[in-house]
Amino acid sequence: MVLSAFAAGGTSLVWTWFATAWTYAILAVPILLLPAVLRRRNDPALRAATYLGATSVVLSRIGFLRWVFVVPPLAHAYATGDATTRAAVDAAWTAQHQFGGALLGEHLGQLLIIGWSVTLSVIILRSRVLPRWLGIAGLTVSTIYLLNQGDILATAVPGFPVWDLAGLLGSTSWGLWIAALGVILLRRPIAHSIPDATDAPLARTSTRRWPITVGPRS
Repeated sequence: MVLSAFAAGGTSLVWTWFATAWTYAILAVPILLLPAVLRRRNDPALRAATYLGATSVVLSRIGFLRWVFVVPPLAHAYATGDATTRAAVDAAWTAQHQFGGALLGEHLGQLLIIGWSVTLSVIILRSRVLPRWLGIAGLTVSTIYLLNQGDILATAVPGFPVWDLAGLLGSTSWGLWIAALGVILLRRPIAHSIPDATDAPLARTSTRRWPITVGPRS
């Protein structure tokens, strides 16, 4: 039982989840700054994807933090309660796990971050603002990561097709893709970047300017 193992983990396990949650929250910073770094702050597709990515981080952080604020009291009640208490706690555990973990953190959180990744990859392929291989890799890892939804849906829909390796391969390859994106942004200039309208130079006027003569005319 998860609650028994969690209770045995003690305070150190709670702090581990706390650190995990807020470490993951750092991902929101590059997601929010990326449009400015790519000089595409006026790109509506990237702007919408940025909202998706930032919202995903918030939802995933909720999923992580339930291990800090929700699970410990349940684990303590399960470890110290009688049979009736344990049955009630087991039902409460399932409810919070399905809502905070499966629904918010995994289903919505993963779908939104996959949406961000796919949108960014398409923008890379169409604009060449970053190397083309990065866009192809982004679409590939996003597809693998999407297959993990089968495992999540199977918790609510018995018999739903599941690929057991999708979660491990999808999350690992997506993390490596994020790392590659960060390295490329840090180590090489952005090619073919489209400047924002606010950064565009003032248009030159074609109006002819006549010289002004000072003094009496002859």
